[in-house]
Amino acid sequence: MFKAPVVVCPEPAGAVEVFVGVDVSQAHLDVALRPSGETWHVAHDEPGIAALGARLRDLRPALVVLEATGGVEVPLVGALAAAGLPVAVVNPRQIRDFARATGKLAKTDRLDAVALARFAEAVRPEPRPIPDAAARALAALLARRRQVLAMLVAERSRRRVATPTLRLDLDEHIAWLAARLERLEGELAAAVRASPVWRAREDLLRSVKGVGPVLATTLLAELPELGRLDRKRIAALVGVAPFNRDSGTLRGRRTVWGGRAAVRAALYMATLSAAHTNPVLQAFYARLVAAGKAKKVALTACMRKLLVILNAMLRDGAPWLAPRAARPAAA
Repeated sequence: MFKAPVVVCPEPAGAVEVFVGVDVSQAHLDVALRPSGETWHVAHDEPGIAALGARLRDLRPALVVLEATGGVEVPLVGALAAAGLPVAVVNPRQIRDFARATGKLAKTDRLDAVALARFAEAVRPEPRPIPDAAARALAALLARRRQVLAMLVAERSRRRVATPTLRLDLDEHIAWLAARLERLEGELAAAVRASPVWRAREDLLRSVKGVGPVLATTLLAELPELGRLDRKRIAALVGVAPFNRDSGTLRGRRTVWGGRAAVRAALYMATLSAAHTNPVLQAFYARLVAAGKAKKVALTACMRKLLVILNAMLRDGAPWLAPRAARPAAA
């Protein structure tokens, strides 16, 4: 019986997944591809970003990975996301640890781009949508507020040891910084109240006793995943989830690390208040301390509990309800 020959057609070039690593600096963008190993760089300006976006659109990569560089990467990430490309922004520490694990100890912009591409291919971090323009503007206001507050604290510390001739100058600067801080807080409040969605989310967050405007605004601007992830992932994302440190028969102490420092700092300050005023956290904190936990450990556990509560509230769209024993009796 005659059998037709089996013809195996080669896979089209587009069937091979392409992974891209982009190292971002002030002057230029270094780009590396996997698995081809091709590298090149373009100027870090509008024409360079446009050219890179057009070239990557033609390649149709499975993933583009960049490091977080303090906001320098935001215009590029916005342009790539607008072009419909899957983009993931990762912690620089992850990339350096990955490079060292693969035996790459040298560091240049091109080698960093290669490491990013290899990381994208091996680890495949989940692309996350970037915040919209309003969220980025709110995050910028929050960052500026932190900067002004840090300067204000520093100037007040300097005044304590300054000579009388310098105190007048310091007093003038402290007064200016205090006024600027008040103005920034007003701008933050106005930005939140101008958005119906943010206003509703802020009202939910602030229904919890101990959550003030700073924490609510920080969560809105810098933790858009709140209400969209489960309790374990949101705690790990912020950096309040305890991680194991075990090896063989050794059972090490569980510690928290990593995460979003700005969110964690705001959460810490709010928890200091909530642990003494919020009935749920107050009882939780007292129970942990009574069980022999260090106060710092108990406070960190309260931070995680508060975050989990806020996450569940936004997920369900439900305001805070005080426990029955803490509610005022009906008239």
